[in-house]
Amino acid sequence: MNRAYLSIGSNIEPERHVRAGVAALHRRYGRLIISPVYQTLAVGFEGDDFYNLVVGLDTDDSAEQLAAACREIETAQGRLRTDQRFSSRTLDIDLLTLGNAIREDVPILPRDEILKYAFVLKPLMDIAPAERHPVDGRRYADIWAQFDAKSGLQPVALDFSSETGG
Repeated sequence: MNRAYLSIGSNIEPERHVRAGVAALHRRYGRLIISPVYQTLAVGFEGDDFYNLVVGLDTDDSAEQLAAACREIETAQGRLRTDQRFSSRTLDIDLLTLGNAIREDVPILPRDEILKYAFVLKPLMDIAPAERHPVDGRRYADIWAQFDAKSGLQPVALDFSSETGG
């Protein structure tokens, strides 16, 4: 059993799609560790603000199986895949880490966005401050303490108890 961390984001009806993504992950994997939700500006394109969070879950799935499950959930929420890396989306679920796995083939682990974007690092740090980045080796709390781009994260109050039965 490995702990996986997934980044979840949406900027098209974000509350509805984030809730649906969390509920689908809960149905499939059981207990989730859910970070606070943050509203952030779109990165790399002009678009509506995103809701972003990170969830942790325990699984025996391989990286490929977990990534496929994420794509299935995205598709069920109307995610349309285009060649544009940065665009509006109903739901985006990215596998950030799976235990201490390091992979250079798809899905690449750990995902490089952890060290690049506050909207990925901050919610990950919120739920796993003492865990260490599989390559960097530093604790997420220490990475966040030294992170330059901390601005632009606005907390959003979302309660997921109805989605997770809690």
